[in-house]
Amino acid sequence: MPEAVTPRITEKYLVIAAEASSAKYAEMLIEELRTTSSEAATKKEFFGIGSAEMQKLGFRAIAKSEDMALVGLKEVVKHLPYIRQVFKSIVNECKVDRPKVAILLDYPDFNFRLAKELTKLKIPVIYYISPQIWAWRKSRVELVKKYVTQLAVIFPFEVDFYKKQGVSVHFVGHPILEALPSANERQILHDERSRYGVLPSDNVLALMPGSRGSEIQNHLDVQLKVASRLQAEFSNLKVMLFVAPTQNVTTLKAKIQTSTNIIIVQRDPFEMIPMADVVLCASGTATLMVGLCQKPMVIMYKVSRMTAFVVRRLFDFPKFFGLPNLILDRLVSPELFQEQANESVIYDKLKGLLNNPSEREEQRVELAKLENLLGSKGATRRVASLVATAGGDQV
Repeated sequence: MPEAVTPRITEKYLVIAAEASSAKYAEMLIEELRTTSSEAATKKEFFGIGSAEMQKLGFRAIAKSEDMALVGLKEVVKHLPYIRQVFKSIVNECKVDRPKVAILLDYPDFNFRLAKELTKLKIPVIYYISPQIWAWRKSRVELVKKYVTQLAVIFPFEVDFYKKQGVSVHFVGHPILEALPSANERQILHDERSRYGVLPSDNVLALMPGSRGSEIQNHLDVQLKVASRLQAEFSNLKVMLFVAPTQNVTTLKAKIQTSTNIIIVQRDPFEMIPMADVVLCASGTATLMVGLCQKPMVIMYKVSRMTAFVVRRLFDFPKFFGLPNLILDRLVSPELFQEQANESVIYDKLKGLLNNPSEREEQRVELAKLENLLGSKGATRRVASLVATAGGDQV
């Protein structure tokens, strides 16, 4: 008589990763969760909001990250019916087939509302990549207390903030460290720029306008104008446009005038950044990546006038908005927001860096301190342990 086959238990996990960087961290977490349990006994299924790379791992996307990564009031209002539809679909699925754990990454306006509904359904909520409420909306800490089961933070200064607010918090370190190339690897990548026609005597200015559609719209034009002026002044200056892996290169090429001498590169950011000498970077995770590669930069960010007006009226503007400056708690890399992020000011800041090797070295020395402030490698493994604990597994 044949042995009875024990059916595999299926465990469902809800994952909300609506930003390019958080989708990458979610991808790493899914891989970790799959490797830390026996697939023979348990089948893990992941669904929610995620990227194409997550889908390659078997993730079922109710919505795609690129369709949900919106910045600015105008863009959010325009897409509000779709966002509501996605929200309703996720909640309904959780009611019908309850996930073991919900893992929410950043994206606070959507995720806090979702966490409230998940709490009603008694679904444990892991909030990984804490929203920057320590900088913008401190009152939201009450939402964390009410609706978050486990809070996993990636910056050391977040621990003190949450503890002072009476929130139990886990510092897991930053997952970005797991992808950071070594100094030797960065040198090899730096030398690869010769493949793009860069001579040993050339300086490379890299443009990083952002990964969202609205960021490209708000940043690319002014970045290209500044680059054109600088190329006219510095004969040995090459300009590279670093394109995020999730972006459409064809669409970007259409935005660039054929007369502009721009080298377009689309690779993993940590493969591109070492090729630069100076970077003009939109605020976001990219600035941290640039900083960890110890590349001098100017940080910029622009939104619509309406969004800027609301931000300034309703929120306390932080001392710094660039992640390297926030972590180092001093202005290491120049920051330009909204009206300051204009062609003339950006040009002057970058010209100063290109003309002054000692200024570039000063930035590099300070940025070299970042890595030690982000904890140790293994953030993804630590979060996987929190997920297992929240789901009632033994770890």
